[in-house]
Amino acid sequence: MGRRSVHTPEELREHILNAATELITASGLSGLSAREVARRIGYSPGTIYNVFVNLDDLLLTIEARMLDQLAASLESLKASQNPRENLLQLAHAYLDYTHANPRLWNLLFEHHLPAGVDVPPEYREKLEGLLSRIEDALRPLTKTSDEDELKRHARVLWAGVHGITSLSTADKLSSITAESAWPLVKDLVETYLDGLTNR
Repeated sequence: MGRRSVHTPEELREHILNAATELITASGLSGLSAREVARRIGYSPGTIYNVFVNLDDLLLTIEARMLDQLAASLESLKASQNPRENLLQLAHAYLDYTHANPRLWNLLFEHHLPAGVDVPPEYREKLEGLLSRIEDALRPLTKTSDEDELKRHARVLWAGVHGITSLSTADKLSSITAESAWPLVKDLVETYLDGLTNR
């Protein structure tokens, strides 16, 4: 894009985020560099570091936006009177989101912070928000009153669903099955729930 004579800090931040997001969408994490982001927005690479501490800071901001988008998508689901159906809806919406944004979503799991650097608390809160939504959907389907056990169930189930979606978005699912992702996700969720309700 052509460079304007003046960008406010907020506009510049948006331009950087949008350019970085486009690069990752097109080429994955390996396609991202400060130099290429700067070229796209018409500024020097040093400008990126006037707005973001480093590329990790930029990437965490993009990831946090994705988590917000996913949360909004899940929030928009119509609740059913059937708790099992509500959980299946969550799983389906999660699958749909990952398929609509495969390279961006995989960024959450490809991007690793340097050793000794902690994930910011607000970022962790967003992840916990996603998991708490699964916990809420699971609660009426389990017999447990132990919140730690419920948290574990939510994380086991999410990890399983994510494993299938990751294989699917990486185009690796066909190497182990002819099935598409959704029947596998549905089978996983229903089998897990059957195990919980029959305990």
